Amino acid sequence: MSKIVLAYSGGLDTSVILKWLVEKGHDVIAFIGDVGQAEDFEAIKKKALATGASAAVVADLKEELVIDYVFAAVKANAVYEGRYLLGTSLARPLIAKAQVAAAHASGAKIVAHGATGKGNDQVRFELGYAALNPSLRVFSPWKDPEFLAEFKGRPDLFHYAEKHGIEVKASKSKPYSEDANLIHISHESGILENPAAPAEENVYSWTVHPQAAPDKQTVLRIRFKDGVPVEVADLTHQVVKNTSLELFQYLNEVGAANGIGRVDMVENRFVGIKSRGVYETPGLTILLAAHKDIEGVAMDREVMRLRDTLTPRFAEYVYNGFWFSPEMDFLMAAINKSQEIVDGTVLLSLYKGNVSILGRESPSSLYDRDLSSMDIEGGFDQTDSKGFIAINAIRLKAHHVITAKQGRKVTDFLRNGK
Repeated sequence: MSKIVLAYSGGLDTSVILKWLVEKGHDVIAFIGDVGQAEDFEAIKKKALATGASAAVVADLKEELVIDYVFAAVKANAVYEGRYLLGTSLARPLIAKAQVAAAHASGAKIVAHGATGKGNDQVRFELGYAALNPSLRVFSPWKDPEFLAEFKGRPDLFHYAEKHGIEVKASKSKPYSEDANLIHISHESGILENPAAPAEENVYSWTVHPQAAPDKQTVLRIRFKDGVPVEVADLTHQVVKNTSLELFQYLNEVGAANGIGRVDMVENRFVGIKSRGVYETPGLTILLAAHKDIEGVAMDREVMRLRDTLTPRFAEYVYNGFWFSPEMDFLMAAINKSQEIVDGTVLLSLYKGNVSILGRESPSSLYDRDLSSMDIEGGFDQTDSKGFIAINAIRLKAHHVITAKQGRKVTDFLRNGK
């Protein structure tokens, strides 16, 4: 009999997988990662044990998720394909890390997960296992021929659960899947697989519709130190939060109440399949807007340009499951260096789905009011601009001469490309 540590959520898939493995004679330990999903973890533990697990372990990962993963993404301004804020992608490597630790503590040589063979999570889990403990064997049911022969899809899972008396929240009346954590709630598959069909309002389970949000703005002041948020003050409701977990949870709360962070998109999975995802990410949406703004006043222009070339790579590595990789170590070091003097406060407004920046100030500000003013000379000799423009015009003049010799106008060349 093999001992297996299964990443267990208590949902339909992992409950069926747990029972199926037990029936095959395995000793299954249910590992439950608390990454902020609104669940009754004691009930999940009891359900795991009732389903046949020899033990059920709950790991509180919320604070680590915020400090080491969410704030790293904020410093990088990481957004996948310009829209997805990586809510699931950031949580998976942390769960894999804690699951590997649980396997080590229990002496298990096998880890398992319930991620589908068509999705991204299988890659994130398994690359994490490989990077952290290559000696572990991985059991992935949705890539196992014996399991696939018995379960062709969700109807078979429902039938198996009913047969074995396993209670599941998922139902045929809610034909789509959800994944929730401290960062976001994602909705996909089922009725959402038609990208042309608008998601009904009952799909959204966290944020209010912007039209139903309060008619009064909520004003926040967010303070950053080295690119990391260290305090959130709600000036409208007189609330102050200054610990990492609490301030992020509060941003989620106030953001959701103001309809912040809804995204409906079609994205490119790492395995090459396009998929439609409907996301609710209130707190991180606010933080990214504030962080980008404080960088505008506190970060050197060339450092920002260089860091911005790394941002898409960072987002892709996170999305594709390469959190524990040498390339990510390299990027993280560079991004952390770029944030060393990104300090200050941002004043912003939340109103009916919008995050609007009102002002900012920084002790390390590179903004010189006199230098940038149009009203006073301010230490900048404007006649120097004449030579600056002349130097930058040299290649444009040369280009004009060449195109003229070839009998073409510059505008025609730019328009037609020939």
